[in-house]
Amino acid sequence: MKDSPDDLLDLVHTVMHEYRSLQYRFLRDGPHDISHMDGKVLAFFAAHPGATQSDLVVHSGRDKAQLGRLIKGLRERGLLRAESDVTDRRSVRLSLTATGKQVHVALQRQAKRLSAKAVAGLDAEEQEHLARLLRTVKSNLSAPDA
Repeated sequence: MKDSPDDLLDLVHTVMHEYRSLQYRFLRDGPHDISHMDGKVLAFFAAHPGATQSDLVVHSGRDKAQLGRLIKGLRERGLLRAESDVTDRRSVRLSLTATGKQVHVALQRQAKRLSAKAVAGLDAEEQEHLARLLRTVKSNLSAPDA
């Protein structure tokens, strides 16, 4: 039986739900009580040490207040450090602490394991074909309605 477009998109949703469920389980069961968004914030400051909360707002498109609460929590747990900007004392530069770096590395390792698990059994050509198909679906959804 041929899958309908609804069936295909439901399958994509189911795959992503399972992927996220496994991610959240790792985060929840880990020693640092990290949420998905905490992990995203850590990843941003790992890639952009010394960036500001405003930089994160621009990068993520998220609400400034929400990100402020996340940053505050990460600082209180000793995962992010804040330093005043030497040229603008009103601005605070953020970077990972040693513990924050350890947590970020653990999250990266888990993401790589999970990605490998997801594509196990697909050879390089099949993975590229899947990527092309998914990019087409994404492009279709991003296109303005006619």
